[in-house]
Amino acid sequence: MYTVVFLAMIISVLTVAAGIYYRLDGAKARKVLRWSVGFYALLIAAFLTFIMPAEVRAAGSDNPSGGLAFIAAALSTGLATIGAGYAVGAVGSSALGAVSEDPKILGKTLIYVGLAEGIAIYGLIVSIMILGSL
Repeated sequence: MYTVVFLAMIISVLTVAAGIYYRLDGAKARKVLRWSVGFYALLIAAFLTFIMPAEVRAAGSDNPSGGLAFIAAALSTGLATIGAGYAVGAVGSSALGAVSEDPKILGKTLIYVGLAEGIAIYGLIVSIMILGSL
């Protein structure tokens, strides 16, 4: 486990260094930054796939998948919230532009923004259902 943390630290430092170098010379640094972020994503995927389940099961609970259920609940809420933030950003900016042209459509645009915010609520409901099954 310490090797994974050490590799993550090295890749993080390389990513920051590539970002600083990118400010100085953009052509080569883009490739280094792309590779660094790719390796970091693979490292996180390997951590979540291989190391984390063993650490979660070592907690000593009766249900061996109980810890993974907590991770699933956290991921469902977190990813749904990220998606809702992206959706509200896109819909909100478009709604603001539409309202600036025609103020009478404010109510319709609020409905669309509310629908985009509903994505986060769906993720929260899924995580509550996962936690309720424990």
